Amino acid sequence: MLTALAIQNYRSILDLVIPLGRLNVITGANGSGKSNLYKALRLLADTAQGGVIQSLAREGGLDSTYWAGPETISKRMKSGEVAVEGGPLKYAKRLKMGFSSEDFGYSISMGLPTPSSSSFSFDPEIKREYIWAGNFYRPAGGLVERNEAIIKVREQRSWQVVEKYLPSYFSLFDQMIDPARSPEVLQMRDMIRSWRFYDHFRTDKDAPARQPQLGTRTPVLSNDGSDLAAALQTIREIGDAEALDETISDAFPGAKLNIIRHDDGRFSLEFRQHGLLRPLTGGELSDGTLRFILWIAALLTPRAPSLMVLNEPETSLHPDLLPALARLILRCADNTQVWVISHANRLIQALEQSDDCNSVVLGKELGQTIVPGQGILDKPPWHWPDKAD
Repeated sequence: MLTALAIQNYRSILDLVIPLGRLNVITGANGSGKSNLYKALRLLADTAQGGVIQSLAREGGLDSTYWAGPETISKRMKSGEVAVEGGPLKYAKRLKMGFSSEDFGYSISMGLPTPSSSSFSFDPEIKREYIWAGNFYRPAGGLVERNEAIIKVREQRSWQVVEKYLPSYFSLFDQMIDPARSPEVLQMRDMIRSWRFYDHFRTDKDAPARQPQLGTRTPVLSNDGSDLAAALQTIREIGDAEALDETISDAFPGAKLNIIRHDDGRFSLEFRQHGLLRPLTGGELSDGTLRFILWIAALLTPRAPSLMVLNEPETSLHPDLLPALARLILRCADNTQVWVISHANRLIQALEQSDDCNSVVLGKELGQTIVPGQGILDKPPWHWPDKAD
């Protein structure tokens, strides 16, 4: 389980460290930075997928995503005694992201390349990466260090170079390192790759989830929900079929959900609702009903990830469905760490009834995303390995 997330110089986030628990609810007013926090976590996940530089480029590159305010915001700026102004940079221009878990931590630092004749001179580069043991970085706990093109691993009390020519656009997770020498690299990579993000389910009239689809065993629902029927049938066969039926009954009293297998191998939905003389097909379901069923397939996954992130799951749902959605999320949080980014008060209040809920309320101060009222003792311990860079 992740215990802390740290972001520095990403969009509206100048310097943010937040504690994490089993169930995390991220809230705040519009424009407070909820979406930026979500995007930063997705960018961090791309380090283990071989695409962090490309993902940054799709966002407009480092210049577009880098914090646009001054390098530091003084107390006098906050009080209004002096104007908010920049000055000579004290540190190199770096976008930093990292997290700590119960066992290991990881951080990455990206910046612009040194001037060269290459046509790709505006591509951001990975400058530093670190993996350490424990819930925050200490030099004595360092296990793997990447400095520019060089990767070193700790062996007993000394450091050994295992790579001298790692390209600047590759993460250390892209480099095959002997698992006997650095098993934590593979463990960390596999953990990050297991993270799942759900932020958009198609429910329009042409959405694949409404149409019969060829069914294969589907323990993990796709990001767009196109394999919904197969995912639900997989839950029935190898997952918690009882929980599926209970959740349908909780949200839609008297209703039953069936999966129909056609002769050609395609699967489709059949939704029986109290008071109707015939079942509804997937194509006839309302957007809200279909979206709730998609959340059932995602959250009752038979293959629980280490982390599941839900971005505004209340979208298109009637407020009366939000308590049932909260109970579904709480059920999921029994087996996996969950993030919920939301501004639906009814959903938030229902989730906050849980003793496991870690509620993080974001705000804005002089353009930067903050946690209002967060003091030094409220922050989890965190030290950037390359603080002086």
